[in-house]
Amino acid sequence: MNEVFIAPSILAADFATLGDDLKEISKECSFLHLDIMDGHFVPNLSFGIPVVETLRKHTDLIFDTHLMVDEPKMFIKPFIDAGSDYVTFHVECTDEPFELINEIRSYGKKAGIAIHPYTPIEKIYPFTKKGAVDLILVMSVVPGFGGQSFMAAAKGRLIEVRNRLDKNGSEALLSVDGGIKDTTIKDAVSSGARLIVSGSSVFGKSDKAEAIRNLKNLSYQALNE
Repeated sequence: MNEVFIAPSILAADFATLGDDLKEISKECSFLHLDIMDGHFVPNLSFGIPVVETLRKHTDLIFDTHLMVDEPKMFIKPFIDAGSDYVTFHVECTDEPFELINEIRSYGKKAGIAIHPYTPIEKIYPFTKKGAVDLILVMSVVPGFGGQSFMAAAKGRLIEVRNRLDKNGSEALLSVDGGIKDTTIKDAVSSGARLIVSGSSVFGKSDKAEAIRNLKNLSYQALNE
C-alpha cells in the first residue's frame, strides 16, 4: 500500500475551538485519532464516551479510537456505539486478543492492535498474518502523554512489521503514533507506516489544513526517494 493517511490526534487540540478545527482539517484528511486513557495502563486521563458521541454528530471523519486502557473489553461496545470506526487495543492488556478482534468486527467495525515501545516486537507477529487484524499501531513514544520525541528504535520495529505484513499478503494498515512532525515523518513512512498519527504538528499550528498538507507532501517524498 503506497497511500499515506494522516490522522490528527485531538489529544493536542484546543477543545474550545475543536468544532471549527474539525471542519478545517476535514478538507485535508479522512481520519481522526482519539486517544482514550484510563489513568491505569497509562498515568493520565484524557476523555471518554460523551466526547466521542458529541464529535460524531459534527464530522464524518473516520474515528480511529486508540484504547490505552487496562480492560479494553469493557470499552469496545461503548466506544463503537459512540461512533468509533476503528477500535485499537493494546496487546499488553488482554490474554485473548483474537476474541476482542472478533468482537470488534462483529459490530461491523475495524479492529486494531497496538504495541508499547518497550514490549518485544515479537508480540505483534501473530497479527501480521493475512486477515488477522485491520490495523497495527506501533507506538514511537511511551503512551500517556503528548509532546514526546520520536524514538529512533521505532524505525526498526516498523520495518520488521512492514516486512511481515507484506510477506503474508496482509492489507492491515500499519500505523505509528508519537513524536511525528516534519522532521520525523519521512523516517516513519520510509520504515513502512501508512497511517500517521500526529497531534501538536497539526493542532499546534494556526493553519491546520496547511500543516496536514505539509505532512502529506513529506510522506509522498519519502515514498518516492
